[in-house]
Amino acid sequence: MPKTATSRYDVAEHLRTPEEMAAYLEASLEEANGDAAFIAKALGDIARAKGMSQVARDAGLSRESLYKALSGERIPGFDTILKIVAALGLKLHAEAAR
Repeated sequence: MPKTATSRYDVAEHLRTPEEMAAYLEASLEEANGDAAFIAKALGDIARAKGMSQVARDAGLSRESLYKALSGERIPGFDTILKIVAALGLKLHAEAAR
């Protein structure tokens, strides 16, 4: 039986437009179940799709700090999240819970 070659899936490769990035963040917020590190990781995926160096510059952070903050292993401060969201060209919004 022939072997099947597989490759690692990287969601950042599929986030091409601001609308796709916003939809991905929205879905991540719904799935997070209060896990802030999960949201940070999703923002990291979007930042990689947009270009980490550019996002770091636009957020006023070093590239290394941005990688650490969005690794999913840490929970960045809310001020950092707001800077990153703005640098990504996205907006957070709220709605009444069902």
